[in-house]
Amino acid sequence: MDEALRAKYANHPLAQAILKDALAIQGRFAAEPVYAKTGKGFLRSAGVEKIKQAKAADGKKKS
Repeated sequence: MDEALRAKYANHPLAQAILKDALAIQGRFAAEPVYAKTGKGFLRSAGVEKIKQAKAADGKKKS
């Protein structure tokens, strides 16, 4: 990454939130063996518990 960009976004709240979300789902990406050379694949499910937690957190924000 370009050092100028790194310095610009080091303390930017939106950039930090995006980075946090991206790093949280990084382990869920899986490449298809057939498409390994092209970079195509899919995103594994987070699971039912993660979805329930997200909905509960969203419900608390709206209240």
